[in-house]
Amino acid sequence: MTALAARLAAAGILASPCAALPAWAAEADSGGAFESRYDITLMGMQVGVAQLKASVAGDRYKVELWTRLTGLAGVMTGGKGAASSSGTVAGAMVRPAKFAVTTASGDRSVSVRMALADGAVRALKVSPPIPERKQRIPLREGDMRDIVDPVSALLMPVAGSVAAGDPAACNRTLPLFDGSARFDVPLSFVRAQKINGRAYAGTIAICSGRYKPISGHVPGRPDTDFMENNRDIEVWLAPAVEGRLFLPYRISVRSPLGLVVIEATRFPGGLPDTAPQRTPGPALRASN
Repeated sequence: MTALAARLAAAGILASPCAALPAWAAEADSGGAFESRYDITLMGMQVGVAQLKASVAGDRYKVELWTRLTGLAGVMTGGKGAASSSGTVAGAMVRPAKFAVTTASGDRSVSVRMALADGAVRALKVSPPIPERKQRIPLREGDMRDIVDPVSALLMPVAGSVAAGDPAACNRTLPLFDGSARFDVPLSFVRAQKINGRAYAGTIAICSGRYKPISGHVPGRPDTDFMENNRDIEVWLAPAVEGRLFLPYRISVRSPLGLVVIEATRFPGGLPDTAPQRTPGPALRASN
């Protein structure tokens, strides 16, 4: 699995401050915490697990995400990651305020800390610094405005209440910035489908996705070209809060090594978790 495919698989969306609270916010106040867990597979073989915890209070949200490689990949690399994001929601949009991520593999770790206001990056720290490359498309000032981080992007609110499987869950463009690269992920509605899955039974919205690099990348690299031409990116969205907030139930991304699939084993309001408890755990923290 390339780093670019993994980044996109995990990724994986701006409104007036005077706007009314989202319709689901009051509902979430009384029970605004939810959790989902995922298995990560490559070519059908499990290579990792992930856990997502989110809370909503009024128009504010916080999301925490942990990932860990398992099996041979885990033994060889010890790969794990932790990320967190917080901000506000208005209508069908999220506006992050803080984002932090730490990843570790072997004896190497990378961390990103980002503070945002009004949809724009105000402070950014990447450790270790991003290597200088002449071929890299430089980040412009405008590339760090009206963006979302990869963790906030997992929350997909809709304006008003819609039925499960509604096209509104899909039809959006995610303007992503992860601290080093700016890229868009346009999502388009494909169809509604009923499933009887491992962690959820009901109707989902199936979305197709694309990867569109903007800056921070090195053009012409094989992984960049592969992902830019990739037509095999799909997201299944299911309602987490009464049809007003959707979460990915399944994400699949074709990589040069094969199909990467992230699929829920536990989902808000879904079926009991039947998977062995392999929680990634908070050993690695990304505090924002």
